[in-house]
Amino acid sequence: MRTPFFYARWLPLLAVVLLLSGCGNLTVLDPQGPVAKQQSHLIILSIGFMIFIVLVVFILFTMMLVKYRDRSDHKGYDPSIEGSHKLEITWTIIPIIIVTLLSIPTVMTIYQLEEVPEVTADNVETEPLVIHATSVNWKWIFSYPDEEIETVNYVNIPTDRPVLFKLTSADSMASFWVPQLGGQKYSMAGMETELYLAATSPGTYDGRNANFTGEGFAEQRFLVNALTHDQYAAWVEEVQSEAPPLSEEEYAHLMVPGHATEMTFSSTHLTFVDHVQEPTYALDRRAELGYKALSPHSREGKKWEMPLLSQPIDIEKRY
Repeated sequence: MRTPFFYARWLPLLAVVLLLSGCGNLTVLDPQGPVAKQQSHLIILSIGFMIFIVLVVFILFTMMLVKYRDRSDHKGYDPSIEGSHKLEITWTIIPIIIVTLLSIPTVMTIYQLEEVPEVTADNVETEPLVIHATSVNWKWIFSYPDEEIETVNYVNIPTDRPVLFKLTSADSMASFWVPQLGGQKYSMAGMETELYLAATSPGTYDGRNANFTGEGFAEQRFLVNALTHDQYAAWVEEVQSEAPPLSEEEYAHLMVPGHATEMTFSSTHLTFVDHVQEPTYALDRRAELGYKALSPHSREGKKWEMPLLSQPIDIEKRY
C-alpha cells in the first residue's frame, strides 16, 4: 500500500518543474515601446485585480468551512436557509461591479491603441512610417512604399518614431505579433488592417505569426531591428543604391508555400500587385509554376499536385 510519503517524495521534483517553467523570457511583460507599455499595464492591472478577487473568495470560503463545520454546539443551525433577497442582490451586484471595473480601463486602452502612439524623444519624426506587411505561407514580406524598399522575414524601423503597419495576406489568415512592441492583429486575404507600433530602444525584437496556418507555421517568424535615426537613414541609402530590384518572377516564387531566408530589394511588389484587390494572386502564381491545390472537399483531401517543398523554389539570399 502506498503511503502519503510515497506521493510526498515527488513534491520537490514538481517544485523544480514549476520553477523552471518561469525561466523563459516573458517578452509580453518586457515592453520596449509605448504601445506594449499600455498593454503591459493593462495586463498587470487585470492580473492584480483578479488575484485580489481570488484571495477574497478563498478567504471567505475558508471562513465558512471553519465557522459552519459540523460540531456539537451547532445543533440548532439549519443549513437549508433560503429566500434571502439581500444575499441574492449582493452576489448579483458584485460581479457586475467587477466586470465594470475591468471594462473601463480595457475599453479606454483599446481606443488609445488605434491612435498614433506618442513618442517622448526630442527632435524626432512624429509622422508615422508606413510599412506594408504581407503574410504568405510561411514567410513575411515588408514593403516600404515611400523608400521603395522590400524585405523578407525582417523589417528595420527607426526608434522613437511611430510605425503604421498595413497588414494583408496573400493566402491563409495569419496574425502579426511583435510581443515586446505591441499586441497582435490579423492579416487577411482581400482586406487590409492597420496596426500602430513604436520602439523606444534600439535592439532586435522577435516577431511571429500567432495564428496556426499549417505545417510551416512554427517557422513563420521575422526580426524587427530598431535602429537609431542615423543608422536607419544609412540603411535606406545603402539598400536603394546596392540592392537588386524585385522582379515579378522572383515575387511569384515567394508565393509558393515554404520558408525563405532574409532578402532585401530596392523596389516593392506594390508597383505590380495589390493583394487587397487581387486576393487570388498567390494561387494564380502557384498554378503558373505548377503548384495547384485540389478541392479541400475531395475524398483525397486538400493536397498539391506537385510536391509541397519545405523551401520555395530555390530563392537564394539577395543583398
